[in-house]
Amino acid sequence: MPKICRVPDQYDPAWFRALRESPPDVFLIDLSHRPAHGRDIAIYLRGQKSVRHIPIVFLDGPPEKVEAIRKVLPDAVYASSARMKSAVRQAVGHRPAHPVVPMQMRERYASRTAAQKLGISADAVVGLIEPPRNYANVIGSLPDGARYDEIGGAGCAVTLWFVADAATLREALPEMRHLVTRTKLWLLWRKGGKGVTQPLLREYANAVGLVDYKICAVNEMWSAMLFARKKLNF
Repeated sequence: MPKICRVPDQYDPAWFRALRESPPDVFLIDLSHRPAHGRDIAIYLRGQKSVRHIPIVFLDGPPEKVEAIRKVLPDAVYASSARMKSAVRQAVGHRPAHPVVPMQMRERYASRTAAQKLGISADAVVGLIEPPRNYANVIGSLPDGARYDEIGGAGCAVTLWFVADAATLREALPEMRHLVTRTKLWLLWRKGGKGVTQPLLREYANAVGLVDYKICAVNEMWSAMLFARKKLNF
């Protein structure tokens, strides 16, 4: 019986650690919930030399999303949950000799402006929370009609929360989490900042019922993660 690894539908550091210690025979990714996350994890896995040879099976998902993913990863196996066992056998029995390695996320978005990465559109109001003095230089030029609101909050299309240190983040998150239902909430942290790291952001956010679904490099010094509420009510 092949060793099957179900890819979690949200970031789990323990899963990545276990993956390095004990690689499976096949990856199983459910596209019925958060298909973009499943696609991004599959692309990440194909970017890792140590596991890119392991076949991937995608299950279910909206037809248009599945078709888009198939164009990126044509050598994966696509099936319904009802055909999972036969799909796993097919994948394990016909491993791709030369696995497709799609362009990684950072490479795909390298040419985009910070505003494009953050989803800031023309005429958008961009809320700012605890911004540094040079925030305009960090974000760069905005689309036509877009403007900043230094008060920030629920009336903004996009909100940028600049996280200065881990202690402030942990203290403020329980009160800030409600914003994700009213605005597109990005948490930005400075590389080499005061104890703020990508895993720490996820850990604290998950603890208050939030889950990340997009990450980007704003510039050479700042990174950002976009958060939403977990499907399970907090």
